[in-house]
Amino acid sequence: MVQKQLTSKTYSYMKTFMIGFAIFFSMTLYAQNEKNFIDQNYIEVTGYSEMEIAPDEIYMKILVNEKDVKGKSLAEIEKSMVAKLQEIGIDVTKDLTVQDVSSNFKNYWILKTDIVLSKEYQLRVRDAQTAGKVIVELQKLSISNITIDHIDNSKIEDFRKEVKVKAIQVAQEKARELSEAVHQTIGRAIFIQEFNNNPFNPTQSKSLNLMVRGILSHADSEPEIEFEKIKLEYSILVRFELK
Repeated sequence: MVQKQLTSKTYSYMKTFMIGFAIFFSMTLYAQNEKNFIDQNYIEVTGYSEMEIAPDEIYMKILVNEKDVKGKSLAEIEKSMVAKLQEIGIDVTKDLTVQDVSSNFKNYWILKTDIVLSKEYQLRVRDAQTAGKVIVELQKLSISNITIDHIDNSKIEDFRKEVKVKAIQVAQEKARELSEAVHQTIGRAIFIQEFNNNPFNPTQSKSLNLMVRGILSHADSEPEIEFEKIKLEYSILVRFELK
């Protein structure tokens, strides 16, 4: 019985010792690697790249209200709007979505007024010219509460990668030029860190909204709408071995 207890205690002690040794070894190895990294000869440079791309996804917000078109129900207004968008060449099944449906039903009980229904839509178009056509044609239907919600590019992730690659190539070329100036060469990259100088979110175009509303009085001609290009900027910090 005593022998079994001693064996159990010995096993527990050995297990604790091994865990402690493993932790100590890992910390020593980490410290050694860190020291080796610091002791290396290296050159540190920053590469920068930027790109401006035109938006190919323009999101418009359309608010339809029964008050806007006298004598027509919300369903009738919606039907005429959809028909007009299809006439322009828009695939409403893909590019038109309902964002919100509301009414003043609460006010009806308080003020005994008529119930007015409204509906908010989001429309996606591919270029500024089509956006202008939408504004003009819907105004003819007395639908004038139209704003530009935001813009985007369908290949934004591909362009991001391209800018990052260009930035690191710039860093490598800069490191090569500097090392040659002191008669040395660069080796492999031992540290890379990226900085997103201008993180892109779909651009909120409040100024464009005001511009669109100001042009709505000219129903006979398409408004000239020009969207600011989306700017992507990246800086890449790289450390290269210096030989």
